[in-house]
Amino acid sequence: MTKNWFTGRRPALLLALTLILVACSGESADESTRFDDEGLGERGLAEVTTTFAAATDTTAADMADEGGSEEEAPTSDADDTLGSGGVAPPVLQTVADLGRDIIFTADMTVAVDDVAAAGAEATQRIQNLGGFLFGQRTTASPEPRSILVFKVFPEDFQEALDRLGSIGELRSQNVSADDVTERVVDIRSRITTAEASVERLRGFLEGATDIETIADLENQLLQRETQLETLRGQLRTLEDAVSLATITLTITENAVRPAVRVDVTAYSGVDDKGLSCPGSSSLAVDQGTEVTVCFEIVNVGDTDLTGFTLRDPVIDVNTEDLIPVFGDLEQTLEPGESIVMAAHITADRSWRTQTNVTALPVDEDGTVREGRSVANTATISISAVDPGGVPGFAEGLERSFELLVLLVQLLVYLVAAFLPFFWIPLGIWWLLRRRATRVEPTVQEAFDAEVPEPEPVGASED
Repeated sequence: MTKNWFTGRRPALLLALTLILVACSGESADESTRFDDEGLGERGLAEVTTTFAAATDTTAADMADEGGSEEEAPTSDADDTLGSGGVAPPVLQTVADLGRDIIFTADMTVAVDDVAAAGAEATQRIQNLGGFLFGQRTTASPEPRSILVFKVFPEDFQEALDRLGSIGELRSQNVSADDVTERVVDIRSRITTAEASVERLRGFLEGATDIETIADLENQLLQRETQLETLRGQLRTLEDAVSLATITLTITENAVRPAVRVDVTAYSGVDDKGLSCPGSSSLAVDQGTEVTVCFEIVNVGDTDLTGFTLRDPVIDVNTEDLIPVFGDLEQTLEPGESIVMAAHITADRSWRTQTNVTALPVDEDGTVREGRSVANTATISISAVDPGGVPGFAEGLERSFELLVLLVQLLVYLVAAFLPFFWIPLGIWWLLRRRATRVEPTVQEAFDAEVPEPEPVGASED
């Protein structure tokens, strides 16, 4: 019986012994309780928590080995995973009684069906606990969201987490405890020193008679008083944060995640109902071969879909060109279900398709969510190969016409290329023609011009 009594109280004894050792290591400074770096600071607090947790685990294991009852082995109600309520870390269950200045803060995200109603319910639950709403910010687009900031007493911190976490599906929770004891002690000590300095300066100022001394003392007194008020403000801020824990609650709508996927395949040949669908994701056929393209539309989201449209600009296929194989585009497609459609084309050349499908999500009450369409795109390759062989009359005539068009185009290109230089041959022709029309002297005329005429007989005698 004695052994069971000691075993059942071993965690409390270990915790008390740890606190006594920590208290003995404290020192006194400026009539205020100070803790050195080896005292119960953040590291000491973690050590106490770790020791307590280890002692609890050891005691529970010992009780299990000794066949203790459920009453002798206390258990914790907090889960390690997020559930319907807040989860309390072990540190929060032990720091409240250590006489430390702890700032408790928490951030939570809860998903609900009605954001406005959940916000009102959360506010009411905190008010019933003695807390109050400190701030709120609500948005309606693109998705309803409300962020509420609550203030509660530290002793009600865990209860507030439980109440807020149970209003919907808890998506995330971050809890922190900041030990500011040393900061509070330090600021209080500095305030005491500053107050004493202010009082001394006031005494000096009362006894001063020189104007220059009075001005200097007043300037120093103003600086000390300003510093004192700053320290007092910092202390009030810390004390307010310690006296009231802060919980930031983000309420979001239970987000639906609609999604659609289209799988495109093809096979050679056609039939009235596309019974050979699905085909291959890559197809090679002779030019001019008729091909059946298969489209499988799958609802891969968590919301019903309707209002399907399909379009492929590469092969010129639209919704009205589709042949139903399985299902109907007018029906509502539930998550996991699919629709198979087909279309007939002629592979007169090679293609790389670009099939795009869109759909509209549907609420649980059957209302279509306008403006929140989902889409998906898929591609496949269809290669059209020249079969070769002797071309027929129609094919030869077509190729001859294509050659003629090519020659005409080439001639046009040549004319356009030499058109800027047409003045060169025109100038040469003009010079030749001018030279040809010039009057040239004959041979006889040239000879007669060179031989002088004979003088008449007797002309010299006269």
